[in-house]
Amino acid sequence: MSLTLADARIATPEGVHDGWLTIEDGRITHVGHGPAPRTGHSLAGRLVVPGFVDIHNHGGAGGSFPTGEQDKARDAVALHERHGTTTMVASLVTGSVEDIASATSSLADLCDDGILAGIHFEGPYISKARCGAHDPKLLRRPDPEEFGGLVKAGRGHVRMLTIAAELPGALDTIRTAAAEGVIAALGHSDATYEQTIAGIDAGARVATHLYNALPPLGHRTPGPIAALLEDERVTIELINDGVHVHPAMLRLAYTVAGPERTVLITDAMAATGMGDGTYVLGSMEVSVKDGVARLVEGGSIAGSTLTMDVAFRRAVQQVGLSLAEAVEVSSLTPARVLGLDDTIGSIAVGKAADLVVMNDSLEVAGVMRRGAWITEP
Repeated sequence: MSLTLADARIATPEGVHDGWLTIEDGRITHVGHGPAPRTGHSLAGRLVVPGFVDIHNHGGAGGSFPTGEQDKARDAVALHERHGTTTMVASLVTGSVEDIASATSSLADLCDDGILAGIHFEGPYISKARCGAHDPKLLRRPDPEEFGGLVKAGRGHVRMLTIAAELPGALDTIRTAAAEGVIAALGHSDATYEQTIAGIDAGARVATHLYNALPPLGHRTPGPIAALLEDERVTIELINDGVHVHPAMLRLAYTVAGPERTVLITDAMAATGMGDGTYVLGSMEVSVKDGVARLVEGGSIAGSTLTMDVAFRRAVQQVGLSLAEAVEVSSLTPARVLGLDDTIGSIAVGKAADLVVMNDSLEVAGVMRRGAWITEP
């Protein structure tokens, strides 16, 4: 089956241009400039960007990935798909080893089906001093052998581990992650600058939601933020919801790291797409008011109610990124982190037809995944 999308503004790695594209068997076969050579589905001048890639997401539509409930997980994926996320990693939170293994095994089925792109362990190997919305009673000392067992439960689908570099056993666990093909991410950490560098040298390659759950920058004690920003081996995650990080600090991080090392994430939780109320994140009770999620006890921010289309729009309208830059940090760079940039992350011949159609206000007008419309413009 062949489909031509015509009369569009298309965001490709070479820039944004007026043109058309053709899709066959779920893949992009042609990307052209100017009028389409044959009649197609007219997009009336609307913008087409590659599907968003979210590498840090805990759920939505009332469903929470840490529970491992497959029906609820499918609902969460469907919600985020409608907002343009065509590739998603399911993030778990700190829990007992047994609960993490059980949720991992369940979610691995959805990875087998192509619904999820992998699983991310955010905890339990994180700092009690910087645990945020994680249950401090369930935190554990990093153990390479124990971690290996959790990876085995994922049947090849565990993609990422967030870990605090300063903990005993952390460096060996980071090395184990690298050997298993799992991305080690530094976060929820009270590490010094030097300890963070040691974690990067051991193989860590991502900064989990930079700024959040880390010591602030200091001119005499730079801490982990400076180490993560300046090291070209590290890709930084940023939550662009206007709550977690001020736009000025987003601009600062982006200026240092650039589009090839910056990834927008949602860190979304079950309340995303729902109303205010009380929800659960792992074992912690969360209150959502005016769209902001906080722990009932203690008041720490507990994930977000963000979707990737909002993060993209804010990147352009609030942070000041160009359309091309916003596309790179929302799609291509996270695809590269996952090692999937040969098949997703940009609009190019041969890649999957994962597309988001947006109006002039950068609101979603249509979403296509693997050549099939999720919502048709």
